[in-house]
Amino acid sequence: MLKLLRVSSLLTGLVLSLVPHARAAVPTAKPDAAGLEFFEKNIRPLFVERCYNCHGAQAEKLKGGLLLDTREGLLKGGDSGPAILAGAPDKSLLIKAVRYLDPDLQMPPSKAGGQLAPADIAHLEQWITMGAPDPRNASAASAKPRTPPEQHWAFKPVTRPALPAVKNNKSVQNEIDRFILAKLEARGLSLAARADARTLIRRASYDLTGLPPTFEDVRAFEKDPSPDAFARVVDRLLASPAYGERWGRYWLDVARYSDTKGYVFEEERKYPYSYTYRDWVIRAFNEDLPYDQFIIQQIAADLLPAGEDKRALAALGFLTLGRRFLNNQSDIIDDRIDVVCRGTMGLTVACARCHDHKFDPISSKDYYGLYGVFASSHEPKDLPLLGGAMPKEYPDYLAERKKREDELENFIATKEEEVRAKARAQVGDYLLAVQDATRGDDEKKEGLYRERKLQPPLARNYRNALKDWEQNAHPVFVPWFAFAKLPSTNFAAESKEVIAKFGPSVHPDVAKAFLTNPPATLKDAAATYNRLLADVDKEWQIARTNAVSAGKLADKDRESLRQVLYGKGAPIMALSGDQLRSASDTPVQQKIRALKRKVDELDATHPGAPPRAMALADNATPSEPHIFKRGNPNTPGEAVKRQFIQIAAGRNSQAFTNGSGRLELARAIVSRDNPLTARVWA
Repeated sequence: MLKLLRVSSLLTGLVLSLVPHARAAVPTAKPDAAGLEFFEKNIRPLFVERCYNCHGAQAEKLKGGLLLDTREGLLKGGDSGPAILAGAPDKSLLIKAVRYLDPDLQMPPSKAGGQLAPADIAHLEQWITMGAPDPRNASAASAKPRTPPEQHWAFKPVTRPALPAVKNNKSVQNEIDRFILAKLEARGLSLAARADARTLIRRASYDLTGLPPTFEDVRAFEKDPSPDAFARVVDRLLASPAYGERWGRYWLDVARYSDTKGYVFEEERKYPYSYTYRDWVIRAFNEDLPYDQFIIQQIAADLLPAGEDKRALAALGFLTLGRRFLNNQSDIIDDRIDVVCRGTMGLTVACARCHDHKFDPISSKDYYGLYGVFASSHEPKDLPLLGGAMPKEYPDYLAERKKREDELENFIATKEEEVRAKARAQVGDYLLAVQDATRGDDEKKEGLYRERKLQPPLARNYRNALKDWEQNAHPVFVPWFAFAKLPSTNFAAESKEVIAKFGPSVHPDVAKAFLTNPPATLKDAAATYNRLLADVDKEWQIARTNAVSAGKLADKDRESLRQVLYGKGAPIMALSGDQLRSASDTPVQQKIRALKRKVDELDATHPGAPPRAMALADNATPSEPHIFKRGNPNTPGEAVKRQFIQIAAGRNSQAFTNGSGRLELARAIVSRDNPLTARVWA
């Protein structure tokens, strides 16, 4: 199919090249794309959410005579004059108002939500400094759609039009010729003289392979009088490997193919196996892969029955070879939504990340339905092999990779254990921090933990564990819960009363520690827990070193204390590797990144690295997506289903239920019921 479509394009180009007196279109000035993107992502959503209720055409009562829903309204301003001076934020009334510099001019007012966040004010200042790029105009703001979106020609089914009548039937060689010739004849024009053999073979050769024909090919074509001579030239060119290299390159541009990741701080910047996607695209063109399979494999090859031939997995580079955005997952998913929707259907769905599309029939529900699909997929740690014979340097590569991986893993294990060891000596500190943070909101709690140089994830683990320990009267922590309820003014005296009432519900070693050293404050009680559990940890380390542990401490009371540190469900043991590494200091994290980069560099440069697919795989549990208010993942809103774009799916749209939904998405894109894909490819 890829070749047939390309031949049609070739024939069209050859016929159009015969039209006399062709004139080039005069280019029109385009607005700055980066500026408009900044406006759509940061400024329009802010105006919609915080300003239009009082300063929009649909406001119940327009305040101050100021309209902010058009560029003209901004420049004209309201009762106080122009709202902005492009390029000069410090001289713009809008910035003065949002900064609250004038007590009589503070926008938005307190009754409308109060002052904007500092980040929003910074965006407005940056936007005005950029010259306030703004695609809006008064007519666009007030325009009403004349027809429902589904009646737009792009969303209507593809039909076979009637062939137009032409006067010069002798010039017609195929159906495309009729459409071209009908337009020419309507303007009193006709086709130019037929190209000579030398010109024709040069055009075909450059078009299909990007290369000039050889002298021998030209002479042979000029001497061939048979009626199918040109058809045989085209067939030969289509069979050339250069055909896939020539036309695969155009698809690689659509797929924003790159060998590198963009700015990724201290990571290896080269993709190790990007070339396998490039080679797959070239092979797809040369093997004339049907276009529907061409699309499906690039979105969901891992979900197709492949058998022994794993080469199709390389197609998933279409999704994975975009920029990495410093590994911000939301931005990576946004890039994947964009390349799929723009590349296959010509739809700028990414605009709906922050708000419903201003002009196209794309909603935030559509965007986050697709977001859920890609959030339900991940890049496997071990990329799949594509098969075939291993390079002769493979043993050298394998040995060197193991050496570098062992160095990385040993270093990580050592540093993670250092973080755990420090945490095992701070149990009391975490108990006290959780108690002191009971009345604050989440942000203040996090600040308190960090101020005390504690790990917020571990503090959250202790907070959850303490609820269970209190409910089930954990023997080790029964005293803590009693101490935590005492008033600070008479703590020392009342703590002795608590200790005097200790019974069998209290762990004997804990009871002994507090009988020996009654706490005068809750901080003293926390310090006792620190010492007690740190001593148990030292006993355990000695027992392990001397190989006499048998997996636990011999004394059952000491073993029950050890379980607080090492047992199933222990807060410290519940820390993930990422959380442990994030608790390390900067030099440690830099060393980890450097060692990881050495492994990645080997994959990208060693001649013995076997070809692998830059693949995706479905998560064990699919994501249940929510709309992110103004595109912020920290402010989830309405829940949505993983499903196809409504305008393309039609009224019978169904939620995706098969894993992530990538295969269902791919099939929906290439469905005959979706006319966008065929139109965009043509």
